[in-house]
Amino acid sequence: MRLPLLALLARGPAHGYELKQDLEQLLGAAYPQPNVGQIYVTLGRLDKSGLIEGEEIEQSSRPNKKIYRLTDAGREALAAWFEETSEEPRVRDEFFMKLALAPRTGLADQIALINRQRRQYLNTMRTLSKLAAEDRDNRISALLIEGAMLHLQADLDWLERCQEELEEQQ
Repeated sequence: MRLPLLALLARGPAHGYELKQDLEQLLGAAYPQPNVGQIYVTLGRLDKSGLIEGEEIEQSSRPNKKIYRLTDAGREALAAWFEETSEEPRVRDEFFMKLALAPRTGLADQIALINRQRRQYLNTMRTLSKLAAEDRDNRISALLIEGAMLHLQADLDWLERCQEELEEQQ
């Protein structure tokens, strides 16, 4: 949450609720909606670390609000973030750990685990398809959903491969 907030502040000063709305509008319904409390806690930490600075703005008929702006150190941190690549592939997969450990425990059947996970992925794909239909005018959201669907399809293909391998061993 830290660096996306810095990125939003790169275009100009804003308060926490504006940043929440900007994230929601940018990413659409498929992305988990940010908690406004989490945003304010993160802004406080960014302020303490010198990456942003806050300024109290008086409002006549409402409580004061705090507007945040990016500092030079924040701009440098943001530039460094954009230069970094994302770590992939994910090799610490909780499902795979369950699959690997199931025969050692005697508490779960590997094929049943695969089938349950497959149903979960298919349900998630259906949910994402509905969200895509509802939010089709948001190109960023569409790309996010498309990426998630491609990952899910790859995961489904991998589950099929796991099942084939396990069935060959029996």
